[in-house]
Amino acid sequence: MQTWISWNVNGLRAAMRKGFMDFLTAEQPDLMALQEIKMKPEQADFRFDGYHAYWNSADKPGYSGTLLLSKKEPTKIVRGIDGEGYNDEGRVVTLEFENVYFVGAYVPNAQRELKRLDYRMEYEDRMRAYLTQLDSEKPVIYTGDLNVAHEPIDLKNPKSNERNPGFSKEERGKLTELLSAGFTDTFRSLYPETVAYSWWSYRSKARERNAGWRIDYFLVSKRLMPKVKDSLIQDNIFGSDHCPVQLKTQPLI
Repeated sequence: MQTWISWNVNGLRAAMRKGFMDFLTAEQPDLMALQEIKMKPEQADFRFDGYHAYWNSADKPGYSGTLLLSKKEPTKIVRGIDGEGYNDEGRVVTLEFENVYFVGAYVPNAQRELKRLDYRMEYEDRMRAYLTQLDSEKPVIYTGDLNVAHEPIDLKNPKSNERNPGFSKEERGKLTELLSAGFTDTFRSLYPETVAYSWWSYRSKARERNAGWRIDYFLVSKRLMPKVKDSLIQDNIFGSDHCPVQLKTQPLI
């Protein structure tokens, strides 16, 4: 059995002060994807013993950024969509292994009044093309903060959020397109009726009230689903406004 974890830590240095390393040590995932690290590798006064670290930090200090931690060295590392797209914001890291691609991403937020929706739509189209190209070569695991609640079951208040970022018909439609291109939402596939969230606003005691959104995912190539053993939302883990999500599979790397 192998364990894969994704977590938007909302600032890696802040997460370190809130028990991140204890979580990593306890879980011992084979591969972990982090989003919103908000730092550059040269700022780290810590190290991840037993892991190879693959950073993609944003140009803007204290903003965005992704990091993959892998026990096994990949055969290839690609930063950005197809090696170039969105590296200024540190959005994507891909690791290639013999039998699988692993893609960790922090999808752009459409922002208030959907003012960045066009940017988001361009990202979605480019990412879908990239993932389908990878999928034509070998199976893909795509994970991260995808910044969209796909269906009404995936957020506490769907009616009042229909034109809000993360639940607009445009963003939801792009996830539908990606799934239709040959990918499976592992959690929803295994738990079609389960209400569970991975992000809660810091405002209005949203987490205490469990008024959240499921916006963190593990998507896999459809042909990988027979090797998926479980897909979990670890909502008992604190340290960020997101909680970790976890995938358990037969050995893939």
